[in-house]
Amino acid sequence: MKLLEPVRIGRHLLKNRIVMAPLARARGDERRAPKDIVGTYYSQRATAGLIVTEACHVSPTSATRARATANHDAHQTLAWKQVVDAVHAAGGVIFQQIYHVGRKSLLSGMPNGQVPVAPSAIAAYGGIMKEDGLEEFPVPRALALHEIAPIVEDHRQAVRRAGEAGFDGVEILAGNGFLIDQFLRDSTNKRTDSYGGSKENRARFLFEVVDAAIAELGADRVGVRLSPHFRADHIDDSDPVGTFSYVVSELDRRGIAFIHLLEGTSYDNSGDIPLYQRLVKKPSAGGGGAGPRSGEPFLAPILRPLFRGALILNSGYTRDSAEQAVRSGAADAISFGRLYISNPDLPERFRLNAPLTEPDTATYYTNGPEGYIDYPSLGDRVAQVPAA
Repeated sequence: MKLLEPVRIGRHLLKNRIVMAPLARARGDERRAPKDIVGTYYSQRATAGLIVTEACHVSPTSATRARATANHDAHQTLAWKQVVDAVHAAGGVIFQQIYHVGRKSLLSGMPNGQVPVAPSAIAAYGGIMKEDGLEEFPVPRALALHEIAPIVEDHRQAVRRAGEAGFDGVEILAGNGFLIDQFLRDSTNKRTDSYGGSKENRARFLFEVVDAAIAELGADRVGVRLSPHFRADHIDDSDPVGTFSYVVSELDRRGIAFIHLLEGTSYDNSGDIPLYQRLVKKPSAGGGGAGPRSGEPFLAPILRPLFRGALILNSGYTRDSAEQAVRSGAADAISFGRLYISNPDLPERFRLNAPLTEPDTATYYTNGPEGYIDYPSLGDRVAQVPAA
């Protein structure tokens, strides 16, 4: 399988083209440091060509679900070093994903009664389910111009801490409706200063964060995740082709290792032509997920020629569609999220075309080992079969 062949991404020669996508699992302690089981969890999955960790907060003012992890103090960094050491001992390569949630911070988690910040005072749709019910996202406070540079510095410090913890690189989360994405897209960025208006201004914050990360680790240890079609919290952009073509061209100029593009796959009525290979999607119901709305273009074919680094695609791929994507040259690697929750040995299962275990959604955010480190590998299953 092409999917199981090595690939170079930045300075790293990966053993296969299967990437573990970032997955929020809420297994941190009360100070947002990863618990011991987090090292077990990632080391179990070290046969991936590349692991990208769950998104980690860069600041106490990025406040989401309880026990989600962060990397902005020494306690957290030390705990992450233990995770990295476990993955390296198992032969894995691991990048830390970093982010600030911006307007999707919860009031209940903000320090000293502060209000969440965003490029503009526009609330996100939805919220986060807690034990006592849904806590909706509040109306944020628009950042003053002088407040933006300190948040860039928060990202720089998080990248530095990732390096101190021994991570092989970082992935900057510039998608999924979080702070950088809020700056990028014109539905959430109504600023009239140097960070708003034109696509060049709206992308300024992202590039300042990327440049800070490059200064800390080098361009070949930096990746960026983008989600042009994400609309679940009512974020949107009036010209995704123009916005993201510019963003990708500028990221290419900086020589970063990879772009991790959240763009789902679907098939036409014949069932055998992946629509990511087409420029325009056929009419469909649309929605807030990873794919374009009816009549909008898939961006991977448009963005791929603009970027000389590695392109990782994500969302809804199966063993066969992933193989087709890398074999056709549509992507250099494919990342898998949900499948990695319950199949720690996913590359081996793909190699053997073995059955896949379905994850238990009830244990996604329970903070304990159940549904986290207790999914068996194929070898475990064989060992449990009684001798004849």
